[in-house]
Amino acid sequence: MTQSTSARSYRYFDLVMALFVTVLIVSNIASSAKIVDWGVSLFGLPLAFDAGTILFPISYIFGDVLTEVYGFQRSRRVIWTGFACLALTSLVLWLVRVMPGEATWAEQTGQLAYNNVLGGVSTGGLVLASLVAYLAGEFTNSVILAKLKVATKGRWLWVRTIGSTLVGEGVDSVIFVAVACLTGVFAWSLFFTLVVANYIFKCLIEALMTPVTYWIVSKLKSVENEDYFDVKTRFSIFAK
Repeated sequence: MTQSTSARSYRYFDLVMALFVTVLIVSNIASSAKIVDWGVSLFGLPLAFDAGTILFPISYIFGDVLTEVYGFQRSRRVIWTGFACLALTSLVLWLVRVMPGEATWAEQTGQLAYNNVLGGVSTGGLVLASLVAYLAGEFTNSVILAKLKVATKGRWLWVRTIGSTLVGEGVDSVIFVAVACLTGVFAWSLFFTLVVANYIFKCLIEALMTPVTYWIVSKLKSVENEDYFDVKTRFSIFAK
């Protein structure tokens, strides 16, 4: 167990960060591309969800791993890295959208096709919803997991991963759908359907992936010789 993140280098930290950012960007693109409906309802409420929900919960698993192994401060760096990369992706896709299209491309593919698939992640509403919900959800998840680890003295990892996800994913789902509805990305008639379906699906994925999370955490702690406890950590979203 260590309580200092300074002057340490890790073998797999950069890899976990790269996977985290990749999952984040791909899931946000998928969110703007399609709403999925398998025809399943819960008490009459259709469980439709944006396609990014299939992949996005994995980012919370990586977030759990980062905080559990490397501590809140290093996890914070990864969260902000993901935020910057997602913002850059949205900016580039917006620039591509507003540039004039070549004649053959416009005839065979067309601006409308681009807007339908990638327009959402390059326009204000979905970008704002994604960025705000992402920051709120990820930091909530990381802080709760770090505090629970200290409170449980490192025992019961499943309590920390599932407990932090239940709160973090709830914050993320409500903020994302609310902002997306406020900015006209989704109709308000879909609000409860998307919030409930997204939340249930994301939490279910986290629960099902718990054995995998246990295995990854165990391997990383052994290889990195690190098991960080945030005993004296100042839980600020900004670095000192």
